[in-house]
Amino acid sequence: MEAAILVVVLFFVLFVATGVYATAKAVGAAKRGVDRTVAQARRTVEDTTLRARQLTLPGAAGEVAQLRLSLRTSMRATQETLRAAAPEDASLGEALSLFDRLSAHGRELDAELKRLESEPDRSRVATRLPGLRERTERIVHSADSLRWAAQDRARQFADDDLGDLTGQIQMEAGALRHWTPTETPTETPTETPAGTSTGTRAGGADAVEAADPAGPEAQPGQAGAQEAPRTPPALTAREPRLRTGFPWEKTRRPESTT
Repeated sequence: MEAAILVVVLFFVLFVATGVYATAKAVGAAKRGVDRTVAQARRTVEDTTLRARQLTLPGAAGEVAQLRLSLRTSMRATQETLRAAAPEDASLGEALSLFDRLSAHGRELDAELKRLESEPDRSRVATRLPGLRERTERIVHSADSLRWAAQDRARQFADDDLGDLTGQIQMEAGALRHWTPTETPTETPTETPAGTSTGTRAGGADAVEAADPAGPEAQPGQAGAQEAPRTPPALTAREPRLRTGFPWEKTRRPESTT
């Protein structure tokens, strides 16, 4: 009985702990989502404010707003590009490390430019503006170089993969078209000038002539020297009137005796 109670208590404690853990995870995810939304909204408001200052404030104040906007836009675009491509390309790990170091300089410069926005001494702002402009250009150029290199790398990989895929598809398409059997060429007898074909000769007399190349004019000594299993049949001359003509020969009319 005590063992059953202990098991029930353990299940209850496990159930409560699981519920607390799930609740904490849900609250943490919701908090991160809220923080992300708030940060994005804050960035949007700041960017909109900088664009308005760039267009409305004259002189050094408007240029400071322009430098901040250019710096923030370039750094944000590079960060999004590298973090989106890093899971699929391990070679971008070093680029991310370099960008983290560059981001530290970017945040420091953005804070310095932000302090100049509230500086009442305009001459001091104008004095420090050339150096800040140079730093901004260097950081923006470095961030753009990393972003463009990552984009070119991803595009090259896509082009290579597409080229390989196209070649495989062409090979498969060619293999799928091999449904027509290859026709075997047949030998056609060629006509000799004498009007006989080079293939199998028809007729018993021709077969006998082919078997006995010496023909009926063979010498008796040669015939006796050869051991033939049987005596070849006698050759008879063809009847001239049984000879069939060829299609290309013209029929001759009998000459008139009158």
